[in-house]
Amino acid sequence: MQRRLILKTQAVAAMVTLMLAGTSAMAQSLASRVSAVKSGTVRLSYPSRPGVCGNGRGNVSISLGRNNGGTAVSNAGNARSSSREWEDECEPGPVRVAVDLDRGQVVAVRSYVGGRWRGDAEADLGLVGAKEASDWLLTLAEHSDAKPAKEAILPAMLAEGVEVWPRLLKLAKDADRPREVRNAAIFWVSQEASEKATAGLQAIVDDASGDREVRKSAVFSISQRPKDESVPALIRIARTHGDAEVRKAAIFWLGQSRDARAIAYFEEILSAR
Repeated sequence: MQRRLILKTQAVAAMVTLMLAGTSAMAQSLASRVSAVKSGTVRLSYPSRPGVCGNGRGNVSISLGRNNGGTAVSNAGNARSSSREWEDECEPGPVRVAVDLDRGQVVAVRSYVGGRWRGDAEADLGLVGAKEASDWLLTLAEHSDAKPAKEAILPAMLAEGVEVWPRLLKLAKDADRPREVRNAAIFWVSQEASEKATAGLQAIVDDASGDREVRKSAVFSISQRPKDESVPALIRIARTHGDAEVRKAAIFWLGQSRDARAIAYFEEILSAR
């Protein structure tokens, strides 16, 4: 009887030890779990926001909601590709991310929706929380080298239930970050269906001390917003901006809008000559 009690006590102790070990692993941050692999590839997955689908080949389609009404397609192609006898379907999430590390530093980030993993990696973290994944990816975008920083922005955008545009807007304004990273942040800010995002883009355009190419990129991003937001903003930039190159960019995108307000503005300018 005493021996059975000792054995039962030992079994309970073993279960408690396993439970504590599991809790400790869960408590580890995603950053520490990734950085535990000094060199090699780490994989992880997390739930995607509504309206995200992909063909598993690096092409992702994102429905941007009722205010924007469009679909943004990332990477080189369409999320649905076809030939005369074959068509790839746009599959829903989760988001899958592969991270390459070299001596503890992230050197590349690849993201997928649809399809499935092939082969092995040094570590597969499985399904993680969408918010934790997005926060970690945005931290990469804010602090890593240009290549992985730019690559981290898209998968951060895809995470379920996370509002990322405030951090992206801050990143877009950060003059210490590489231009290509800031431009990528500006593009995705412009895609978010929010008037606040447009106001933030206008602040970037109006920053007289800012990089001219970044400001022109912000003008382009404003042009991609719904016309009731973009056209008045572009006309204001074309009328008042102190940099002739930025004004020219605004006028160019006004011309692409084919909006009656833009045509009236052009008539006003030409008639004043």
